[in-house]
Amino acid sequence: MEFHRLLKAGFGRRGFLSGSSLLLTGALLGTGEEAAAAAKPAPVAAPSEPLPQEKQDKQALLDDLVTANHILQDQGVVDGYGHVSVRNPANPNHFFISRWLAPDLVTVSDIVELDYDCVPANGDTRKLYSERWIHAEIYRVRPDVQSIVHTHAPTVVLMGTINEPLLPIYHMGGFIGTGLPTFDIRKSFGNTNMLINNAAKGKALAETLGKSPAALMRGHGGVTVGYNIMHSVGRSVYLKINAEMHLQAGNKKIETLNPEEAHLAEEGNQEFPKDWDLWARKVKKG
Repeated sequence: MEFHRLLKAGFGRRGFLSGSSLLLTGALLGTGEEAAAAAKPAPVAAPSEPLPQEKQDKQALLDDLVTANHILQDQGVVDGYGHVSVRNPANPNHFFISRWLAPDLVTVSDIVELDYDCVPANGDTRKLYSERWIHAEIYRVRPDVQSIVHTHAPTVVLMGTINEPLLPIYHMGGFIGTGLPTFDIRKSFGNTNMLINNAAKGKALAETLGKSPAALMRGHGGVTVGYNIMHSVGRSVYLKINAEMHLQAGNKKIETLNPEEAHLAEEGNQEFPKDWDLWARKVKKG
């Protein structure tokens, strides 16, 4: 498609600048002033709106998923573990996710397509993440969710263990609202290795998440969801930053956003577009 051709040509993920060629009519103009005016560049159009995820072609979507993996590692949301997925807009009962691999090493050839039973759509036999059930079971019960991040950020892990509510400290954490639920695997499954490695555990996590934008996971990390890749990735980064701020404050009293402030702030942070541009540019330079 035309948009993807422009991406290949190097115009960038988030839009491109368009303009008109100069009208070279100096020979027809009677004065030097008119010639100079004609030589001025035509006005440059503002950057176009990003193409909605559901209208991207498959290759562009997978390219974004690879970029998301690299951003998450660069921003400290994941390390060698953790993962990000995106629902397949052409088949909403399927999702794309990397095979078993450290996020920073993921390429397009590593992406697999899974159904809700975590079965590869094309018979791919490569090793998969044991926690792919996080994604399958959330997608199964949340048709509004189009992308999911499972974070291992240390500060998010810590917030899931200290029995203190994580509230939005500044406007970029507005999505946290009045607090996030915490999933404690021990309450439902006793002593385990803490991994969401089957459908029952994935379902229990999805039930704890409910309609929330994110959830903490005791002794493990957390999840963020969004209506596209940029949304879930942006939330995962600011979940980490908000947790860092909370912990840095120590015992000091924190004046957090009230519920209305959090709601209004979240309305203005629906896609984190400038962040995505900045983060993507950094990892693509590397």
